[in-house]
Amino acid sequence: MSLYEIAFSGQLLPGARLEQVEANLSKLFQADAQRIAQLFSGRRIVIKQNLDFAAVEKYRQAMERAGAQVEVRPMPVDVEEIELAPPPVEAAPVPSESAAAPQPLKVAPRDEYMAAFVDVEAPDFGIAPVGADLQDTRAPVQTP
Repeated sequence: MSLYEIAFSGQLLPGARLEQVEANLSKLFQADAQRIAQLFSGRRIVIKQNLDFAAVEKYRQAMERAGAQVEVRPMPVDVEEIELAPPPVEAAPVPSESAAAPQPLKVAPRDEYMAAFVDVEAPDFGIAPVGADLQDTRAPVQTP
């Protein structure tokens, strides 16, 4: 969804009188004369930002009815930078069902904190095929 900002630089629509536009904007924004005078300083002042198109159109129409020429600009889109992870270390082959015990997995530490755990031996259990029964078979129970 695109977002917009509406700004005013003190410019009047053709045929509009400054005193009348100041009075109209004073009513529209419910502001005192000092704040309205700041709008006519010649600097570009953002009236409202992060508006969708329908809302910015309402502001534009109201300001133009008051006699003020406004500028509508799309808001810049912030793009988040994403750092991709390095490619995975080549995995050890999946142990076959005839293998007695899983082999330990060797992994390079990602930072100095994880380097402290490089000597820890943990088995690489791998992933079971779809539909495999992961529980050991139980011996039948004798009835008393």
